[in-house]
Amino acid sequence: MNRQKLKHAQRVRRHQRLRNRIHGTAERPRLTVYRSVKHVYAQIVNDDEGRTLLTVSSISKDLRPTLKTGGDVKAAAAVGTKLAQAAVAAGIKKVAFDRGFGRFHGRIKALAEAARKGGLQF
Repeated sequence: MNRQKLKHAQRVRRHQRLRNRIHGTAERPRLTVYRSVKHVYAQIVNDDEGRTLLTVSSISKDLRPTLKTGGDVKAAAAVGTKLAQAAVAAGIKKVAFDRGFGRFHGRIKALAEAARKGGLQF
């Protein structure tokens, strides 16, 4: 197995371990975070129904003009703030945080802290 396939398999395994413990419900949907090299994406998902309730990313039309780049800590914080505002407006207060395959630092941490400041409870 070449190095790239190995790294991808390890990433999938890390995320699967996390997803075995976290499940979004109607009362407490799952806030999932995905970070690519250039952008940050966040969704609020109800796993019982298999529905995405909200989605915000650094390529959203209202965030894109205000960001210098979509893949830094400032962009992640802006996505977290915007997501929290939309979630509170939709009546969502509590979420289960799914950090995905990444560790809880850097962009993922910035997004989580901004969402907490915006009114979401993890």
